Amino acid sequence: MDRPALADFLRRRREALQPGDVGLAAGARRRAPGLRREEVAALAAMSTDYYTRLEQQRGPQPSAQMLASLARALRLTGQERDYLFRVAGQNAPASVSTATHVAPALLRVLDRLDDTPALILSNLGETLVQNRMAEALFGDKSTYTGLARSEIYRWFTEPAERAPYPEDDRDRQSRAQVASLRAAYGSMGPQSRAGELVRALQKASPEFAELWERHEVAQRFADHKTLIHPELGPIELDCQALFTEDQSQALLVLTAPPRSEGYEKLQLLAVLGHERFPADTGPR
Repeated sequence: MDRPALADFLRRRREALQPGDVGLAAGARRRAPGLRREEVAALAAMSTDYYTRLEQQRGPQPSAQMLASLARALRLTGQERDYLFRVAGQNAPASVSTATHVAPALLRVLDRLDDTPALILSNLGETLVQNRMAEALFGDKSTYTGLARSEIYRWFTEPAERAPYPEDDRDRQSRAQVASLRAAYGSMGPQSRAGELVRALQKASPEFAELWERHEVAQRFADHKTLIHPELGPIELDCQALFTEDQSQALLVLTAPPRSEGYEKLQLLAVLGHERFPADTGPR
């Protein structure tokens, strides 16, 4: 671990960013350039004290998970991320895991979307980042681990994953999930994480196994869909996707036409946030 190089790199990258670059309000006039240490710490989901010690060459060696969070918070490119890992004494991420490093270009777009649901997914359906509106609509998807990080895996193994979709649309969604995984499998190969997902799902879900044999291949996302919110009911939305050049990640943006019922429900969703009301148990 090269503590001086790590500290200097973190400080310089922090000072090179402006609040607007990461979706933060500028606020009061700043004495020093760039982001504050506490802002970087919050973006990386770590304590300010821990981050400060890294910049002061006093911190313990960061884990690979911590470094990945820092790379995302500082909007590092792939080469910058690899450099960060090396000066911190860790091996740079293998190519099979680089999909978890969010593309900076997609992050810059996501940072500017705060009034409509938006999230970044890997080609395996893993939620890499979601804004507050997407969390309010879908729930927090950052807590899953292992194969369950993939919404494709959850779709075929956890019945609750289908709750946001109307029953008459679930067959179509199942086919779309499998076709998307088939596209990832074709580009990543049978010994990849995509292959691991396929093998696990073939054992866990007869429905998946039957659909997999159809050999349907498609990148999904761009369509008109209805999602069911626990408090607001059905919300009709248009879903558009912006892909990275290698198709490994996609920014999904869900919108509704102005003055439509879906638009009004999105405005209510912004106010409601994560609040859930207790079910009505009838007269007391």
